[in-house]
Amino acid sequence: MTARPQQLGPVDPPSLLATLNTTWHRAALNVFMFVVLAHWAEHLVQAAQIWLLGWSRPEARGLLGLPFPWLVESEWLHYGYALVMLAGFWLLRTGFVGRARLWWGIALGVQVWHHLEHLLLLVQALTGQYLLGRAVPTSLAQVVFPRVELHLFYNAVVFAPMVIAIGLHLRPTWREQALMKCSCRPTAVAEA
Repeated sequence: MTARPQQLGPVDPPSLLATLNTTWHRAALNVFMFVVLAHWAEHLVQAAQIWLLGWSRPEARGLLGLPFPWLVESEWLHYGYALVMLAGFWLLRTGFVGRARLWWGIALGVQVWHHLEHLLLLVQALTGQYLLGRAVPTSLAQVVFPRVELHLFYNAVVFAPMVIAIGLHLRPTWREQALMKCSCRPTAVAEA
């Protein structure tokens, strides 16, 4: 007969970070993906306004920018989104294992740079001191590439490894399944 282990005291509930990467991982990924896709929609609508409808760049504000033009012109909005993206990648990373973790890390690394570019833009907007004497806040890469095209590129370069990571995460190898502790884990393994 085996002895039952004694409970030494109250058990602390798991932290929010642990819960986000276990019990709530699938839900958190779904919310994160919704935010990313909504942002993509804004950029794609803005691109369509420029290249399909022939609008000038100042007129092409996406969907939200039409009724709220100050949104598109606010560096705070763009920086806030870059920060939310960075936080999402950072907070949800421990739920990923194996190949998915590698691709999630690549997306996180690219987002670190994207965030720094937006931080540079925000600091310029707040101080009124613009890079290279330009008339508007300018990121490092924006010295070479127009802003609309650059942000489409940045979003694509972050989005592609993110999608690969999620695809691999939702279709893990049997070794990766054994390492997974999150709610995305296939049912057959989770119940075994």
